[in-house]
Amino acid sequence: MQEIDQRDRELLGALQSEIPLVSTPFALIGQAIDMSEKEVIKRIERLKRDGLLRQLAAQFDARALGYRSCLVAAKVDPERIDDAAAMINAHPGVTQNYRRNNDFNLWFTIAVSSSSLLGLNRTIEILGSEAGCETVRALPTLRQFKGSSDTDESQSDTQFAPLTPVEIESVRLLQRDLPLQPRPFEAMAKTNGIGADELLAAAKSLLQRGYIRRYSAVVQTRKSGFGASAMGVWIVPSDSVEDAGTKMSQNKAVSHCYLRPVYDDWPYNLYTIVHGRSVDECESIINDLAIDTGVESRQALYPTREYKKARINLFSPEVEEWETAHGASQSASAAS
Repeated sequence: MQEIDQRDRELLGALQSEIPLVSTPFALIGQAIDMSEKEVIKRIERLKRDGLLRQLAAQFDARALGYRSCLVAAKVDPERIDDAAAMINAHPGVTQNYRRNNDFNLWFTIAVSSSSLLGLNRTIEILGSEAGCETVRALPTLRQFKGSSDTDESQSDTQFAPLTPVEIESVRLLQRDLPLQPRPFEAMAKTNGIGADELLAAAKSLLQRGYIRRYSAVVQTRKSGFGASAMGVWIVPSDSVEDAGTKMSQNKAVSHCYLRPVYDDWPYNLYTIVHGRSVDECESIINDLAIDTGVESRQALYPTREYKKARINLFSPEVEEWETAHGASQSASAAS
């Protein structure tokens, strides 16, 4: 891997700040940092090859686009958990799926759009049944104390204006990696029956209306020195949730902190994700959180296998195919 130099740093800074929505974005970026278009493209190619850049793409607010998502915990026979995970992963809306060290041993995140004929709850039911899960518990976010606002889960519907067919097609294109050529939007639009000018106009409109959070580089995250992560699950009295959630979220080792619903067989309502150099360090962090908040009833859940980790593919035609194969048309007819 070639060491990055000052010019690479300048380019990375420009790409992370904003990729201009114009016909020749690499030329415009080059003008801003005194670099030729050709060199901009060549350096981006190398930075991607070296694993420092993941992609150049739009970062969408999925909830603003009408998506609903949820964390799900399931109990599966350990002898067939790999098969169950594969069945769940077959749904294109599943973005994360982990085996964890608990009787609830399979944890996944699922997202569906507002146009889903099955809806979120029915989709979860079908996945649990098809995968042969003994128990399935939906755990949507009731309150977010810390974490990226568009990460993973949302229980309630967000008000949104339906997109036009051109805008939907634009979302499908703009979430893809930007081609590394002088007129990338023209190349991107060429195979999808939409003009480059239409695509750029739609992108600017989606950005202005907040559907696109930003159009920029996605840099490979490197958690140097962190070799372990734990999901701490806590039983917190309802009148102490605000205080406990606020205190836990202030700890630098906590990256996410959420309030979720409880069940008779799962009484944990507050969730924290912590990162450490080892399992022992994660345990130490969770012990510190217990001391800081006075909350003692807890468990630390560790991932023992990663089955899936992917960005959501918005408005994917594969979701329609999955729903059709799982009775969406019959469900829609019965409901009407």
